[in-house]
Amino acid sequence: MHHRAWVVAAMVLSACGQSTYSTPASTTTTAGPDETYACVKKQLGELGYKQTSNDAAEFRVTATKFDYESRRPDVQFRRMVNKLDVDMAPEANGTTSIKALGRTFAEYTTQRGPTEQEEKASEQVKTDTQALLERCRS
Repeated sequence: MHHRAWVVAAMVLSACGQSTYSTPASTTTTAGPDETYACVKKQLGELGYKQTSNDAAEFRVTATKFDYESRRPDVQFRRMVNKLDVDMAPEANGTTSIKALGRTFAEYTTQRGPTEQEEKASEQVKTDTQALLERCRS
């Protein structure tokens, strides 16, 4: 019986630690969801991100930006990858919410092919997340 309690406790603790790498941010705007969606897509390109997925019906966009300048003393290290996941939704009070999640991954070349390991969000992705929200807030 005690064994099960320890297993459950370990699973809960490991699940709680999973979101510490990302940098979530949010804001609201008076613009409609369609206008906000168009603004986000435009700003992602201006910030140097390449769109990787697009869900126009649910107002969701994901984008990636590669950092070729970072170096690691590991021969398998390839590059750093910054990713932004942005969700927009109409609110009951007539505004539109924008939720952005910035994440950073280290990409390695392994025998299985490219492998990404999530790391603490880089300063670049934090800055880009805030810039995106500021530009589409009005």
